[in-house]
Parts: sequence; structure tokens; C-alpha cells
Amino acid sequence: MARIVLVHGAFHNKHCWDAAKAGLEKLGHRVEGIDLPGHGDDKTPQNQVTVPLYAAKVVEQLRSDPEPAVLVGHSMSGIVVTQAADDFLASGGELKQVIYVAAFLPDDGQSLVDLAGQPEGEGDMVQANVVVEGDPPIGTLSVENAIKAFYGECDPAVARAAAEDLCPQPILGFVMPVSIDNNRKVTRRYLITTNDMACRTPLQRKMSKHPSVVEVAEISSDHSPFLSHTDEFVGIIDKWARA
Repeated sequence: MARIVLVHGAFHNKHCWDAAKAGLEKLGHRVEGIDLPGHGDDKTPQNQVTVPLYAAKVVEQLRSDPEPAVLVGHSMSGIVVTQAADDFLASGGELKQVIYVAAFLPDDGQSLVDLAGQPEGEGDMVQANVVVEGDPPIGTLSVENAIKAFYGECDPAVARAAAEDLCPQPILGFVMPVSIDNNRKVTRRYLITTNDMACRTPLQRKMSKHPSVVEVAEISSDHSPFLSHTDEFVGIIDKWARA
């Protein structure tokens, strides 16, 4: 069985994975969820949060155990796990693979907004509804807009609870580009969500054609398949983790 490290997306914390984590653990995997800096129980001031800081937290987790991990990133954390994987491998670490779940997959010099701003990303309900204030800027989503963007196919009670658990999001996580070696050898797999209102499906399909992606699956889901289609999601991650 595999060691699996789960990295949440923007606005979220590690508890968004709880149902999927339990399902994967029942199948025998060792599963680790982390709070990125400024999210959940991590008390880093949000005005200090950057993509390199996010990535450093993931690298720290990868180094906490010698077993090579399956690294899973959702949504914004596609940016994070891309940077973290490159940093970790550059320092001599080993990874089994990186799995992208409705996630942004950049090349060197690209940011989330660079990818989301492509024509295939049109209709993104996060960028359309996020309220940005402050310097450095912090974004917030109302509960109702978060439900529409992230949880459209979840049980209503699950969707509301998830939306109410969100936190403000440092916008530097969206606009800072990655700095990576495009030729680094990384095995990637991509899970496309076909009813996604946050990271639009045409954009996911485009990103999933990256040369490093060795396998793609699709799930008829909103942006949060680990909540709305938990069993199907667990089945796909389990299969890939055993690959």
C-alpha cells in the first residue's frame, strides 16, 4: 500500500479530505493531510503567505517520512505540489507520483491566473465572485458563492458545512508563478471533473495533455469529488496509488 500526502486547495484546510482520507485508510493506505500556511490550524499570518512558503510546507511533510509518497493536489494546490515536487526532487528526494485533482498544472514561469485566464478557463465562478481587499490582497467568498463554485453536487448539508469551514485566501497564491525545471522527471496523473464551476473542464482537459501526465481519468463531478462522489474518488486514487 502507498503513503499518500493530500494537499488542499484555495480557501480550504485539510479537513476537506476527511471522508476520502478515511476511505483510503480503510483500503490500507497511509494517508497524511496537511494545512497549508495560513489555513486551518496553521497560524502563519496570511499576509506572509506565498507560493514558496506553501511549497516549503509540503516539502517538510514529504521529508517527515523516508517512504516516497504519492502527492495529491487539489485545485490551487496543483501550483503548490508542482513547486514542492520540483524543490523536493532537486534536493535529492524521491516521489512515486503527483496526482492532480481538478488542479492547475503549470510550466516554469506560469501562475494560477495565467492558466485560469486562458480561453478554456472562461466561466470560472471563483474569480467571478471573489472579493479582494487589503495589501497584500486577501480574497473571500460568500457561503452561497462557495457552494455554487465548489460543491454543486454535494448533499446540501455537506455543502453548507464545507462552505462555512472555508477561510480567506491570500491572493499571492494565485498570482505568483512557479520556478521549476520543466525537464525534471516527474510522473503525473490527472483526474478531470466534468461538471466543474471553479477550474473549468475544458481547461482541465488542456492541462491534462501535459507531456508528463501518464494517465487521465474523468469523474462526473463538481469541483470537490472527494465530498460529492467520495467512493468513486477513493477508487480512482486507490488504483493510481497502487500503479
